[in-house]
Amino acid sequence: MKISNKQLIKGGALTTLVALSASVSALEKPQTMEDMWKIIQAQQKQIDEMKAGMVAAPGKTAAGNGQSQENKVAGSNVQKLERKTDILSQEVEKLRTNLAIPEETKYKSMYGLGPAASKVYQVGKGLSLGGYGEANYQTYVSDKGNNNDNTDFERLVLYVGYKFTDNILFNSEIEFEHGTTGAGDEDEGEVSVEFAALDFFIDPMVNARAGMVLMPMGFINQIHEPPFYFGNNRPEVERRIIPTTWREIGVGLFGAITPELTYTAYVVNGLDAQGFNSNGIRDGRQGGATALAENFGYVARMDYTPDALPGVSVGGSAYVGNSGQDQEYDGQSPNVFTQLYEAHVQWKYRGLEFRTLGSWGHINDAGTLSAAKGQTIGSQNYGWYTEVGYDVLPLLFKDTSQYLAPFFRYEKYDTIAEAPSGFKDNQNLDRQIFQVGLQYKPIPNVVIKADYRNFSAEEGSVPDDFNLGLGFIY
Repeated sequence: MKISNKQLIKGGALTTLVALSASVSALEKPQTMEDMWKIIQAQQKQIDEMKAGMVAAPGKTAAGNGQSQENKVAGSNVQKLERKTDILSQEVEKLRTNLAIPEETKYKSMYGLGPAASKVYQVGKGLSLGGYGEANYQTYVSDKGNNNDNTDFERLVLYVGYKFTDNILFNSEIEFEHGTTGAGDEDEGEVSVEFAALDFFIDPMVNARAGMVLMPMGFINQIHEPPFYFGNNRPEVERRIIPTTWREIGVGLFGAITPELTYTAYVVNGLDAQGFNSNGIRDGRQGGATALAENFGYVARMDYTPDALPGVSVGGSAYVGNSGQDQEYDGQSPNVFTQLYEAHVQWKYRGLEFRTLGSWGHINDAGTLSAAKGQTIGSQNYGWYTEVGYDVLPLLFKDTSQYLAPFFRYEKYDTIAEAPSGFKDNQNLDRQIFQVGLQYKPIPNVVIKADYRNFSAEEGSVPDDFNLGLGFIY
């Protein structure tokens, strides 16, 4: 029995030392994160086995003061093993603490941003990358006029974020438009910073944001990733009346007054009335490009998502501010006080998605602007739309992860809802759109879209179009 115990101790010691040597060597140069995790698991198993063996070993080798030389050596080896095991245990725990094991990304909208743009809020610390892209084909099917069928890689976007601490992070969106760059002409293509801001988390009720911020108005301005809105083109109301994508340099607060009631409020550089025209205020956006800041704008938003009505959210936002920027128009320096308001409702229930939004705007001194620019600029504008879609695949295939939704959207808008005194209305800009389409997602990150839009105007014609495209987030 004694010989057997000696052999057991010696053999176990040798085997364990070899295993330790090989394992430590492997720990020093792991090839991949997956390899590292396998090593950690294997080492933990060896540690547990060694400790279990050493619990029994001292009792079998101890012989009091008359202990043999071989038993003394064996006891010494056990002590060495125990010391090595403790050291290895500490190292493994350090690796477990420091090693970031990749997990499946959960895409969800946070703090008023799209799911892919929200990835930085879910990392423990350090760099976060994400993005989206979309491309489409457009063909005109009636009232074509001088319009040409076209295809366009409309956007390729990179989200870059960095989490410095649990309380301070940076998030940004860099957008490449139309597959190339032109001399500041959006139709030719350009590279733009869509937003770039520092977030300071203070309390769930009050947090701060500063930098280039997305204006918190409507559905699309903040959440404009292609899998999350119907159709290849963003709603015209959220392009013509709410000038998506609208971003300015500013600072403000955001938070949750209650878990059901959230808010966002910024002070930003004001719009530039030099860009206003018959199509609305869209070209008055300054986008952080050496923006004039003689006048400021003020924007605020609130959203309510009652627990009693799962999937329902209601909210609204308002923007006010002078847009004159201390510039002269035919010898006058008008303030051009600009207002824009919107309200929205959204309901998501199982496969059903329903949204409706209405917006109204007002421009003071529109007559002065119209005279200086030689075109009618509406003193009032408005637009509204409603849309509904339903994912039909769960009705056909139970537990499918794919998505197929036919949808319908109706829009009505007028950028010159009221013309200044003495100026003629352009009724071709008083339009309505009937749109039908299909949205297919083979996986949640990828969408294939097809839709048809029928345009009509109070006066004149507007071409109808058919659109086919794809989009993705990552």
